[in-house]
Amino acid sequence: MTFEQLYKLHTDLVYNLALQYVQNTADAEEIAQDVFMSVHKNMHKFKGKSSVKTWIYRITINKSLDFIKAKTRTKRSFFFNSKRLDDPDTHINVSDFDHPGVLLEQKEEMKRIFDCINELPERQKTALILLKIENKTQQETANIMDCTVKSIESLYQRAKNKLTQKLAETKE
Repeated sequence: MTFEQLYKLHTDLVYNLALQYVQNTADAEEIAQDVFMSVHKNMHKFKGKSSVKTWIYRITINKSLDFIKAKTRTKRSFFFNSKRLDDPDTHINVSDFDHPGVLLEQKEEMKRIFDCINELPERQKTALILLKIENKTQQETANIMDCTVKSIESLYQRAKNKLTQKLAETKE
């Protein structure tokens, strides 16, 4: 399969999965671009131990998590390097929630939910996104995350419990 065929076949999958992680269209587009640059650069390394789709899912998840970490580091660096937080020239854009699938009146509630999802540990967050947002089966999720179905069940249950707790705390 050529790179162009891979791109055409998987571009929506990559963009939508990245969007579930970052909830911002511009960031999701940037991640998708990084994913396909990585796919192009590493096509010769693909050994076929899993499907191409699973391989691309893994790359997308890793790039999305790396992007979030980098963005968090940048915000922390800005926060700690700023002279004074009450300085009018100091602005931190807290809300860059821009998910095209969410109606305007639902954005505040969805932002609260995604903020809580984003606080989950990476593997729990990934299991939750793949199972409940991407509608993957437990077996598909296990293949993508390179672990057992039992691990996926456990990760999902812990994610669900933590998410329920976090949502209850933020509602108070």
